[in-house]
Amino acid sequence: MAAAAAEGLAAYRAVLRAARRTFSGDQLMLTESAVEIRRRFEEHRRLAPGSEDAVRALSDAREAAHFITNMIVQAQRAPSGSFVVKPEKVHAGATLEIPSEEILSTLK
Repeated sequence: MAAAAAEGLAAYRAVLRAARRTFSGDQLMLTESAVEIRRRFEEHRRLAPGSEDAVRALSDAREAAHFITNMIVQAQRAPSGSFVVKPEKVHAGATLEIPSEEILSTLK
């Protein structure tokens, strides 16, 4: 039981760390992602340790941490009004989808 709780806590912390690192400087995304992460973990709180559902939930959490870290790049608005994306080493090889002008015009 204690090992399962420790594994769940480690997964929770990994997802939070990934969100904190990815969304640093964006208070809204930091707050909202923490709320969503907590909500997802609370939904799975009562799963029996070692059950198929618990194993799947932990796997999903590890996958989420990996995805947030490696596939999301936070763009920042430059003084000129355009957006600047600064991928890091962890993003090497990832596919980068550039938002369309239509989407960007709604953000101004």
